[in-house]
Amino acid sequence: MTNLFRVLTLIFIVWFPSAVNAQTKEAKPFVLGKIEQIQSVELGEQRTLNVYLPDGYSPDSALRYPVIYLLDGSADEDFIHVAGLVQFCSFPWVNILPKTIVVGIANRDRRRDFTFPTTVEKDKKDFPTTGASAKFIAFLEKEVQPFVDQNYKTNNSKTLVGQSLGGLLATEILFKKPHLFNQYVIVSPSLWWDKESLLVTKRQPLTSSTKVFVAVGKEGKVMESDAKSLFELLKKDHSSLLNALYHYLPNENHATIYHQALYEAFVQLQKAP
Repeated sequence: MTNLFRVLTLIFIVWFPSAVNAQTKEAKPFVLGKIEQIQSVELGEQRTLNVYLPDGYSPDSALRYPVIYLLDGSADEDFIHVAGLVQFCSFPWVNILPKTIVVGIANRDRRRDFTFPTTVEKDKKDFPTTGASAKFIAFLEKEVQPFVDQNYKTNNSKTLVGQSLGGLLATEILFKKPHLFNQYVIVSPSLWWDKESLLVTKRQPLTSSTKVFVAVGKEGKVMESDAKSLFELLKKDHSSLLNALYHYLPNENHATIYHQALYEAFVQLQKAP
């Protein structure tokens, strides 16, 4: 009995590390999407795009997909949870969204990229790199969108999603170059920037059907008032090309609103004519 125990113990000592190593070797990484690098002429730097491709996507297929362009799209920002929400909303038993590509634009300096020049001296001093949104918009228009269209199976549906300073940038694009996207999801926009000057900026006319979803939570008088003012401004637009929607989430704050607001946006935008 003693000899048998010794033999079994020896077998276990030899076998167990091999079994563990075999399991380790068989483990594979969980891949959520693709990481693309663009050398931007407009920005003079290399930028990262995180790309989520829907289930069944194939470069050889005739199918083409809508694209959601996500500001604050770094892996440690909003890319992962937004890609997961898009996947959930496109499940056949949920059927809120069609299968959709998500392009997360990773940040390097969001204060620089998402803001136009300000006349507020304190903001200039506190945030000296701000004010370069024109270059970032050119980057989106001349480099990001063409890259995505050339390398992925896209259709004509382009949605821009931005929160906070990202919402400020999305509003600026809507006002100045609305043709770049046909859907805008603007969450808790920082329209206080430059003494709310964007709200009185002359807007470029729409040239195609455009949907805009504006959302804000319990985020203080200025943030809530500005978001509502943006919606009211859009609602006064008598263009038959614009459909503006608004959603107030009283149980969410600036830190917690984003995911719930996006879900509501996806639901409402699909219902809107």
